[in-house]
Amino acid sequence: MFKVVFQVFLALFVFTASAQHPPVFGAMTTDSSFIKIYDLNVTLVRYSYKPNGIKFLVVHDNEDTGVKAGFDYIRWSGGELIDSQYGSVRDYNFNYMDDSYRIDPNAIYTEVGVNSRLKKNAYSSNEVEKAILKAGKQIVDFYDPKSTGYILTLHNNADGGFGISSYLPGYDLSSTADSVYINFAMDGDDLLYVTEPRLFSSLKKANVNVILQSKFVENDGSLSVYAMQNNIPYINVEVQHGHLDEHLRLIEIAVAALKEHGLVKKP
Repeated sequence: MFKVVFQVFLALFVFTASAQHPPVFGAMTTDSSFIKIYDLNVTLVRYSYKPNGIKFLVVHDNEDTGVKAGFDYIRWSGGELIDSQYGSVRDYNFNYMDDSYRIDPNAIYTEVGVNSRLKKNAYSSNEVEKAILKAGKQIVDFYDPKSTGYILTLHNNADGGFGISSYLPGYDLSSTADSVYINFAMDGDDLLYVTEPRLFSSLKKANVNVILQSKFVENDGSLSVYAMQNNIPYINVEVQHGHLDEHLRLIEIAVAALKEHGLVKKP
């Protein structure tokens, strides 16, 4: 009898620990939206505590420093965070008609982006691309930027790979940026990325690494491109994996910039 009870307890503990991703704190509430792309299951979990108009979105399931920093902010200041859960990896991987497909979930918000960035073993069908676009729409609808008034995402990167210098003239992402401001006292992997000059100006005054997206940026299907096309103010707070304190600091600065321009709408 004891063995059976223990096994049930252990199963419940494992399920709860994985479902919380990371563990929630008291009084936090959750609700979910489910996406199915053939054999891939994605769960969007909305964590809420004293909703106050601040809403975060995490689209990659292997970037938990951002989730933890968002939770830390919400614990003290209130807000909501939507976390994408599909196996603790970066890309969506799925199979259809014996073919394997892969795509970055930050490339599924425009038709051009899906068509150009979908990785496949064979030519994809329009049906597959429509399914991916439908998933992107479901993410946007669940976040609901029309009611929020902005899109605020949290991302993480690896040490020394992608960073603020990637946007300087002569580097890989230079055509993506209209303007770049660097605080050389900061780690180059920790930065903010925005789509509006007024937000860039505020963050530059705050003396943090910040990039203003070019109006002529390539349509890569990303949320920042989608936001620009739909006139939605966008901020991405991005730091190196493990830089939890810095992520929280930059979140607070980003939220202050949104409030400065009256973009935070109270529910």
